[in-house]
Amino acid sequence: MGSAKQSHGAGQGGFRQAQAWLHTWCGLWFSWLLFAVFLTGTLAVFDEPITHWMTPEHHAEEAAALAAPAMPTAPLGQRLAWAANYMEKHHPGAAMWELWPSDAQGTGPLRVYWFDRQQQYASVDLDTTTGAPLAAKPTSAARQTLGGHHFVDFHYELHAGQVGLWIVGIAAMAMLVALVSGVITHRRIFKDFFTFRTRKGQRSWLDAHNAVAVLTLPFQFMIAYTGIVISGLTFMPAGVIAQFGGGSDAMRAFQVALNEPGKPQPAGRAMAVPDLEPFVLRGQQLMGQPVRAVVIDHPGDAAARIGVYGWNHDDALRQRLSATTGLAMFSAATGDVLQVRLPGSVEGGTAALAQSVIGGLHMVTFGGLALKWLYFVGGLAGSAMMATGAILFMVKRRTRHQGEFGEATARVYRLIEGLNVAAIAGLAVGCVGYLWANRLVPVGLAHRDDWELGVFFGLWALTLVHALARPPAAAWREQMGALAALCLLLPVLNLLTTGDHLPAQILRGDWESAGVELFALATGVAAAWAVRWLHRRGAAGTPPHRPVRPDLPSVAAHQGSLA
Repeated sequence: MGSAKQSHGAGQGGFRQAQAWLHTWCGLWFSWLLFAVFLTGTLAVFDEPITHWMTPEHHAEEAAALAAPAMPTAPLGQRLAWAANYMEKHHPGAAMWELWPSDAQGTGPLRVYWFDRQQQYASVDLDTTTGAPLAAKPTSAARQTLGGHHFVDFHYELHAGQVGLWIVGIAAMAMLVALVSGVITHRRIFKDFFTFRTRKGQRSWLDAHNAVAVLTLPFQFMIAYTGIVISGLTFMPAGVIAQFGGGSDAMRAFQVALNEPGKPQPAGRAMAVPDLEPFVLRGQQLMGQPVRAVVIDHPGDAAARIGVYGWNHDDALRQRLSATTGLAMFSAATGDVLQVRLPGSVEGGTAALAQSVIGGLHMVTFGGLALKWLYFVGGLAGSAMMATGAILFMVKRRTRHQGEFGEATARVYRLIEGLNVAAIAGLAVGCVGYLWANRLVPVGLAHRDDWELGVFFGLWALTLVHALARPPAAAWREQMGALAALCLLLPVLNLLTTGDHLPAQILRGDWESAGVELFALATGVAAAWAVRWLHRRGAAGTPPHRPVRPDLPSVAAHQGSLA
């Protein structure tokens, strides 16, 4: 894969040169996908605030609920009796009853769930003072949207199901390879972190790449590794197949065995559901948490089990890597304790606990808001690492044609230039375009969430066409300009379409909505600065480079730099 005079293969040079080659090409071919996965994963850290901004119809309801005085409510035992009586009267044949007697403070709604004939979750709210079913509250015509969960789905499966999950998993493995080979390659890795030379072309891009890479290196390792482990059973299903077979229901059977060990089959003998309050009080004492839900398997049967699940308080979650709640399981017939799970523990032994902790590390379910911001900044730095690496690859080759692809090298370089623009600037345009679609697509349109996704992917595809049709320098300027305009005008669009605006959000304490718009404004300012820098750089022209002898290794190969 090189010319007769110059070879760039992995077998050329010593060990560090081989690692540099591996880092360069493994990093390049996966950098575009990894940038997309990292950027959307970074946005997914705040998927709930994004969803909040994208559902403005709920804002007034949420504000009214917070301002409303606490409603009177019956004691716990009475609420449990009302819930059980409703289920016995209206759904006696259900295989499962799930009763939510209150919120974490012992107040709030009384709600019951069951599986309907289509095996779908169904629910109804009961009056907390009489136990009577409440009529469904009239809701505003809220727009159908995936909200911030779009970024979550794209981050780990590209909206492509199992195929997308495998693609992201392979990319994560490539990222680990690139990180390890990058560390081996850099002889002066820590010195490079403290070195940044401005206005030096390739050298500046290399310094920027090194700085963000070294700064967040432990974070990048952790995210890539935990992302793979979370889906480890999908990537390495041999154990599940050996125990449960390879059919489509094998994973479901495994999850049931893991989460519901010893779940009995109906005995076929009728037995009334006992008074639930004694079970709940014992369960709260055993697991050390207030009751969140009471789940009854096979109600009305002699083999029924009563599971008491606890609430996770926010303070406790900030201190635990595993987000599981407490559980106390009882035999309905004898009252014997069948199982106790303390908060933070999991069924399945040490391996299952390790996977739960690893999942908490990856999805930042602990640490509160401060750690979410730390992950967010780390994610932006990781995205910058991949973007600067992809750009550096072409910066080094704009005046130093290395002939890696023979006669097709120039065409491949042009394709890489276009992919760089679309993967970096184009993806950002698609992300903010998704927010624009949320305000512009008619609220009552059928399958409205699909239209929003269509705008995201359609804009992203158009940026690729634009990047390949325009000269690279012009494509960068124009797409960064579009990004700046879309971000800076997003608060204006919100004002025109909903009547809401940033000062009002801040005054009423709606920091979720305000945070989305403030970040959009910050991104717009950064993109506008980038456009100005690109214009000035284009006007100044590219500084001349000394000719490089083709039989000498490039600066990157000599220093083992990241590409």
